[in-house]
Amino acid sequence: MTARKRVAVWVSNDLNFDQRVAKTCQTLKDAGWDPHLVGRNMPNSVPYAGPFSAERLSLGAQGGVRFYAQLQVALWRWIQAHGRGFDAIWCNDLDTLAPAVAWGKLPVMYDSHEYFTEAAGLTGHPFKKAVWRLLERWAFRKLPCMITVNDSIAGAYRTAYGIDVRVVRNMPRRQPRPMVEGRQAFLEHGVPVDLPIALMQGAYMDRDRGAAEAVSALPDMKGVRLVLVGAGVEWEEARAAMDHPRFEGRLHCIPKLPFEKLRLLTASADVGLSLDKAGHGNYEMSLPNKLFDFMHAGLPMVVTARKEVAAIVCAHGLGEVVEEATPAALREAVQAVLAKDKASWSQALQLASDQFHWGVDEPQILATVDTCLNAHLATSHRG
Repeated sequence: MTARKRVAVWVSNDLNFDQRVAKTCQTLKDAGWDPHLVGRNMPNSVPYAGPFSAERLSLGAQGGVRFYAQLQVALWRWIQAHGRGFDAIWCNDLDTLAPAVAWGKLPVMYDSHEYFTEAAGLTGHPFKKAVWRLLERWAFRKLPCMITVNDSIAGAYRTAYGIDVRVVRNMPRRQPRPMVEGRQAFLEHGVPVDLPIALMQGAYMDRDRGAAEAVSALPDMKGVRLVLVGAGVEWEEARAAMDHPRFEGRLHCIPKLPFEKLRLLTASADVGLSLDKAGHGNYEMSLPNKLFDFMHAGLPMVVTARKEVAAIVCAHGLGEVVEEATPAALREAVQAVLAKDKASWSQALQLASDQFHWGVDEPQILATVDTCLNAHLATSHRG
């Protein structure tokens, strides 16, 4: 029996909630690889439950310049200690790429989950952005190809660097819609089900992802409950404001959940919200996985007019698009979605689910693996 090749999969999160990485690892495993994940310990991390082998790095800092510097050092030490036991490295996002490329002894596959140098955290910080761009430019010269999450970001990378970019969108694996009985999933989290429920989900509800706008609009959205599931600064702010009289007890915050539990909540809601704001290149080009999660759960949605998201929602009739997430615009859009029975949205959502699922783009992962292996082999022979 041929031994399975080992691939180290590097991420800068704690492994538990990254569905893209989990799906990628399963694709690699099905293709004969043995993935081993390397993430990091975070203050609220719970034990990693698998199904792949994994370890976590412990860093002193949790954010900012010190965190990124410590991450580079930790990954460099890891690869020096363990790299010879692997056949390839799969890097997720720019903050994990440099040590793998610098070591240079293994094929490096790179998946950019966003347009990293246009991330919101770098907006208004020209020096930090310049440093990341220099690192990106250096590393990309060493890569035969890369993967990213949508056509807009792929086009931006091709234009900037002339690199071969493949697209693997953040879509769920194809599977039947979750079976739900009433809305028991919300009751289990203490959310009353007497009113229609608008759901927003996000592992990190950072600034300008729309959570604050949804909360601000809630007093105008009479007869609707707003449920935020996730974490991040705007989720924390919403949780602190839950008891404010102006929300009339209709604001609810649930900490981020494993994917299968989140699917049940999504399928039990009445309208999904994806409200990324303009102003950051990364958000403008985004195609968040929540769009596809809503689609596969049969949940109609209200979204802001970000290029990729609006194109899919409009083309397939999946909900309402607003130019800006103002209270008035959100109230009208949510009312328009709720004016139609949820079942009447079902056919369009199902048809879209049949077109947008992980299996559509999955071959690009295997093509990238082959390209990177062959390029590394050719370079080794020249050396």
